[in-house]
Amino acid sequence: MASLSFTSQIGGKDASWLQCRPLGFGRCAERVRFRVFASESPTHPDLSVTVNGLRMPNPFVIGSGPPGTNYTVMKKAFDEGWGAVIAKTVSLDASKVINVTPRYARLRAGANGSAKGQIIGWENIELISDRPLETMLKEFKQLKEEYPDRVLIASIMEEYDKAAWEELIDRVEQTGIDAIEINFSCPHGMPERKMGAAVGQDCALLEEVCGWINAKATVPVWAKMTPNITDITQPARVALRSGCEGISAINTIMSVMGINLNTLRPEPCVEGYSTPGGYSCKAVHPIALAKVMSIAQMMKAEFRDKDYSLSGIGGVETGGDAAEFILLGANTVQVCTGVMMHGYGHVKKLCSELQDFMKMQNFSSIEDFRGISLEYFTTHTDLVRRQQEAIRQRKAVRKGLQSDKEWTGDGFVNETESMVSN
Repeated sequence: MASLSFTSQIGGKDASWLQCRPLGFGRCAERVRFRVFASESPTHPDLSVTVNGLRMPNPFVIGSGPPGTNYTVMKKAFDEGWGAVIAKTVSLDASKVINVTPRYARLRAGANGSAKGQIIGWENIELISDRPLETMLKEFKQLKEEYPDRVLIASIMEEYDKAAWEELIDRVEQTGIDAIEINFSCPHGMPERKMGAAVGQDCALLEEVCGWINAKATVPVWAKMTPNITDITQPARVALRSGCEGISAINTIMSVMGINLNTLRPEPCVEGYSTPGGYSCKAVHPIALAKVMSIAQMMKAEFRDKDYSLSGIGGVETGGDAAEFILLGANTVQVCTGVMMHGYGHVKKLCSELQDFMKMQNFSSIEDFRGISLEYFTTHTDLVRRQQEAIRQRKAVRKGLQSDKEWTGDGFVNETESMVSN
């Protein structure tokens, strides 16, 4: 946490957050007990969440990317009811960001990738925002003036330059944004400049940059993690220990969508050539769940008494998808490709489906079930032990006498009853 002089303003990095932050992972058992003894559930379960002192009407957050590219679409997101919006990643110099077309490729279910099949995978080679920083800052300020009670989060990314990071943080904070998400995870386009995933994959570099950021920032900072790494808990741990208040995971997975068997060229194809890009959509959901589970377990074990937040990302298209992330410990759930496929109004369906799940399970709030599935993950060795013990216990339960020699005088009535067919 940054060592600065703080005010009581929400978002300042001070201890007052502890009074309004959600319960930590260590309270899971208490939440379960509450559920057991609750006799009634409200007609409409409460979807509101408070994360790092920021209150949101629901846990659904627009993930950084095309759905947060300008004022018009971010305004639409607020109007449709999204819990928060994370703008598309910005840097100081937009002139070095040059996109190409086409920059998307889709994977469909069905024989030979049939054009009529359901979209299950989405690859992009799109870079961060190519709009001038001054323009984006002006729009941030306008949004906060028009929606002062809604949460707007700036996503930022810079080169390995302390002064550049400090300037960028100062400029975005002046617009009134509520929090900052640091893009330590973009897998394509900028790593050669020590940006994005190049930082998230190098824990020593990550620690240094996080130190710069958290010494400057006065609002909550979330570190967005890359899945393109052997152990995602290592950079997540470093980010939290270096002062970040939250972790977002996962960003897209490095991929090659496919090769066109007619042209023999990779896709998306730009003037006959391509480059690996970021993979998202439904197909990455199980991978994202595993990564979030690992981070949540680490946070529970090593930061049990701290109120850090976790934002789950990856293939969310239904309320059930979101519930899975929350059951693993996520405070919020981000949606990006899902918005590109289904539109901004999709949040209403997400909220409705999440509430249906909560009604079915008799949960009245998000905190009632956040993180309660974590305890059911263990090692393979432990699974073997548990199964052997269960088999032993089942064999020990008698299902009736097997032969005359098992008759006893003392248990005659019960033994007779055990042989009666129901």
